[in-house]
Amino acid sequence: MADGEGRWVFGYGSLMWRPGFSFVERSSAILHGRRRAFCIYSVHHRGTYERPGLVLGLAPGGAVRGAAYRVAEADWPEVYAYLMEREQPTETYVEAWRPVRLADGRRVESLVFLSDLSHPQWAGVLSLERQAELITGAVGLSGPNEDYLRDLLGHLRDEGVRDRAMEDLLIQVETRTRAALA
Repeated sequence: MADGEGRWVFGYGSLMWRPGFSFVERSSAILHGRRRAFCIYSVHHRGTYERPGLVLGLAPGGAVRGAAYRVAEADWPEVYAYLMEREQPTETYVEAWRPVRLADGRRVESLVFLSDLSHPQWAGVLSLERQAELITGAVGLSGPNEDYLRDLLGHLRDEGVRDRAMEDLLIQVETRTRAALA
């Protein structure tokens, strides 16, 4: 897992724009075999048990562009503890070490949080309509679920990534929000 220069962490959602930990290098990266999806019921950060929202997970299939961070070996215990607290409040992900390809062509083993398909919060494949229904109005400890989706799209654009399905999802969520306020 360690390459002699530190360990790598792969982010595909908010870790891309708000890692919250010390790192010595950041690079765009691609993980093959998984795709970014709103596939996890959120009962902590973007929803509650009474009114779950949705957060991103890495669902099987495809490929996902994200960010990889190289963490100095000396910082690893602190960074790992932080990641466990942030990413695993309800243990909806499975930690794994997977190869990712960095923007400069290097391949590195990276810590990745994969969706646990057997966890009760696994939402699976949902229609855009159902995703919009769950995201609209959901609020958790980290704020409104709609803000999470909007932030995701803005930061993906900043990284040069266009995700038309996520853009369509935001349009549906905004339409539902306007209708609820009318």
